[in-house]
Amino acid sequence: MHEGRIPRGQGRYALTDPQDGHVWGVCAEADGLFREPRRGTYELFGWVPDGSEVRGWVGSRVWLVPDDTTLEAWLLEDAGSLGLHPRTDSFVLTGMDDYMGPPEGHRAPARVHDGYRWLGSCREIARVLPDEQAPPPLVLRGLAPGDRLRCALATGTRRALDLNEARLEIRDDNGKPVTDRLLRPRVRAWRPSTYGPDLIDLELDEELHSPVPGYARPIWERWLAGPPEARGVWATLDTRQREAWLELVRERGCRLKHQGRPPGHGYELDGRLITDEPSLYLALGEAVNGPGGYFGGCVDALVDCLRGKFGYTAPATLLWRDAATAREHLSHVLTPEGEPYDLVALVLEVLAEGGMRVVCT
Repeated sequence: MHEGRIPRGQGRYALTDPQDGHVWGVCAEADGLFREPRRGTYELFGWVPDGSEVRGWVGSRVWLVPDDTTLEAWLLEDAGSLGLHPRTDSFVLTGMDDYMGPPEGHRAPARVHDGYRWLGSCREIARVLPDEQAPPPLVLRGLAPGDRLRCALATGTRRALDLNEARLEIRDDNGKPVTDRLLRPRVRAWRPSTYGPDLIDLELDEELHSPVPGYARPIWERWLAGPPEARGVWATLDTRQREAWLELVRERGCRLKHQGRPPGHGYELDGRLITDEPSLYLALGEAVNGPGGYFGGCVDALVDCLRGKFGYTAPATLLWRDAATAREHLSHVLTPEGEPYDLVALVLEVLAEGGMRVVCT
């Protein structure tokens, strides 16, 4: 195996050295990549809902806004709930928080919203500490090891088996990069693989910081088979799945080399499918860069894309068809602190400042 090159047809996953691009090995499967991530759990005492009961999946970004305005709002990503705790007035929320949620023992009122509407309020919040469990290892199955990895395995010392920093590069079946995960792996074990001769199953003592949850796995499998060939393939997905689709669009798009277009180019956006925030950026990305295209995943990223290197050259014109759909769903959204604003108007302003003239129909 040549250093820095990933042989095509040998698998979707490549373990590489981010410093020099050396390929430790290429494999067909990565056990531990697809699993449920760790989630923080919060009990909200004295819950008073703003409207109907909230159960199941709550939102991609749910904000806990303290009444104390000297404190910032706390974010739970991919939040869910089972509703009220039985025979209590406590509402239980779970989500990814990177342990940056409310401090332990926060004894003050807070309100909760999902970016679109207020969900309710509580008198205090407590973090429920989970049972400590050993993280599952990352196992690279059917790995074709490179010479440097073979040497490390043959040496077998603790120092040799510590790979320091590595990158798990993830490519589609055409060999094109989709995304990656940064690791600090240490080899825990290895054994001959059932995938074929001279292949091994390599077990790494490493917990992925961002595993892929079950609801997103079909979307990943779709992208790993190759990028979409038509626009709006994501239209039938719900908001949670659209967020997962947008994440892959963003990560892949930031790795592509986009060919710039001449000034004065015209774009057309199909606005019929824009019913939530991720669909706004998915439709805009496809308007500028075609099926599966990326052109920002939030307002700040949109500003960066308008400055160049993403296939756009100012000035240009965008024909936004059926803009009323987006206005209906996104003209009254909330900041993290809960202040209302018009996302469509903000995006139009950003586009105009970036030299894109928008005509809405």
